[in-house]
Amino acid sequence: MKTNINRILKMLLTLGLLAQGVTNAQQDPHYTFYRYNMNIFNPAFAGSTEGAELVMGLRSQWAGVEGAPESQSAIFGTPLGKKVGIGLSILNDQTFIENQTWIAVDVSYHIQLDESNLLYFGLKGSANSYDANTQGLLTYGVGQDGSLMDFESRFTPNVGAGVYLKNARYFVSLSVPKLLTPDRLREQDGNAFLGVDRMHGYLSGGYDFLLSKTLELQAMGMLRYVDAAPLSYELTSVLDFNRRFSLGASYRFDESISGLFLFKISNGFDLGYAYETAWERQVDGIDNGTHELFMRLML
Repeated sequence: MKTNINRILKMLLTLGLLAQGVTNAQQDPHYTFYRYNMNIFNPAFAGSTEGAELVMGLRSQWAGVEGAPESQSAIFGTPLGKKVGIGLSILNDQTFIENQTWIAVDVSYHIQLDESNLLYFGLKGSANSYDANTQGLLTYGVGQDGSLMDFESRFTPNVGAGVYLKNARYFVSLSVPKLLTPDRLREQDGNAFLGVDRMHGYLSGGYDFLLSKTLELQAMGMLRYVDAAPLSYELTSVLDFNRRFSLGASYRFDESISGLFLFKISNGFDLGYAYETAWERQVDGIDNGTHELFMRLML
């Protein structure tokens, strides 16, 4: 029994080191509610809402498995004057022996293209605290490179940039939130080595179709580019019922499918939940589902 548990944990650790459960070298977590917490990806989104807002999220993968990937986020954004917006993001990711906390400050500036279109430019300055308990590798039966014996936690700065086109009916977003590639662990053939963070690029867009006075279809998509990895595509459709309740689904090509809903509890307070399941079960007997909670408060 103990041997089987160790074998399962080793497999989970290998997947976690690769990509928090995604084997295409994705190192940053996916978010089903990406449209509503876009500050994580694009600094130009800061201050693009009508007023200040606070967004909090929790993403838990392989629920019930100790050490499985889990992410928490807290995002604040607000307009500052007529042209400038600012934002603050705090993210924490835990994946088996890895633990990192990312703090970022966003500044945006927008110009009026015409009566209905605004173009935002954004810069992101961030710092990441990264720690990995390399001694724990032996516990899970994963080998390690000798250089990791004296592995120390790292605190590294980073910068990012993005643009965001906003219209009452549609949006387009293009960004690279982290341009630098600091050190982190990677896995290859059952052994852990010192590698680097890969650069991530995000292109997303969406259009809102008014079906009736009380029903709206929100169609959106995101393309993720990760250096030295296949492109990741995601399409999402959401039906919004009179700005009170939203129900939708998301499909990530060849990876997973998600269902989501969003409630408007009161004016300025939204709560959401999403459940994602992979097309293929990574480990027999282990739930491959991912739970995501979302909260937005307009201040």
